Amino acid sequence: MRKRYYSAPENIGAAGGAAAVAAAVYPAFQHATGIGFPCLLRTVTGIPCPLCGMTTAGVYLVRGNVVAAATANPFVFAVAALVATGLVLLAARVAGRLPDPEPWPASKRRKCAAIIGALAAVSWAYQLHRFDYF
Repeated sequence: MRKRYYSAPENIGAAGGAAAVAAAVYPAFQHATGIGFPCLLRTVTGIPCPLCGMTTAGVYLVRGNVVAAATANPFVFAVAALVATGLVLLAARVAGRLPDPEPWPASKRRKCAAIIGALAAVSWAYQLHRFDYF
């Protein structure tokens, strides 16, 4: 039997779906236990990371507060779109509607990594501006 291969968008969809569930229950967990999950980089250095505010933005987005989500980290919408697309692809593949994915060539993976790196840099600039570093 051959091991089933899942594409990166499908893996992101599955992980993002789990993260959405976590975002829905996180406020109740934090309220009940007092345990929060602060940004490690910001806690140690005082400097926000490119993903600072993503947990907060995810919680706001799950609750339907779009403005607060955009304020915390506007890239949450790109992540949510990627997760939704990944979940649709995953469901279609599990249902047998799509063939097994083909691995991307190295050139396509490098291009995708460059785009992700550029988005992370823009997100970091936004966070540094949001926390008055410039």
